[in-house]
Amino acid sequence: MRNFKNLNMTEAYSISELSQEFDITPRTIRFYEEKGLLFPGRKGRTRVFSASDRVRLKLILRGKKIGFSLDESRDIIEMYEPETDNTRQLENLLLKIQEKRLLLEQRKKEINTMLKDIKKTESICLSALDDQ
Repeated sequence: MRNFKNLNMTEAYSISELSQEFDITPRTIRFYEEKGLLFPGRKGRTRVFSASDRVRLKLILRGKKIGFSLDESRDIIEMYEPETDNTRQLENLLLKIQEKRLLLEQRKKEINTMLKDIKKTESICLSALDDQ
């Protein structure tokens, strides 16, 4: 156990430990708490995060990295049922990942089209300047 000697938690983390570990601000962690994504205990006025909170934070940040909204992350995290094989959760996650991938591939096509148009316009402008 870390900094919280008299707690009945096997692992406990302070907000500063989590913010340092995940390279985020304490304010970000408090924001996730306000949104109902993390559920720290209290020791006086100090927030005490469990190993479960740490895992949830890790999953939230991983979801954010691949473009999930906080609601999408919450929905997937809340599907976790330790007594099952979590097939439903994994299938839902896979579906969301596939949706994100398709969306990004579409955006990539649009960006590539825009880049071609920009290069063409740039070429026309350069040619016009050379002709002067």
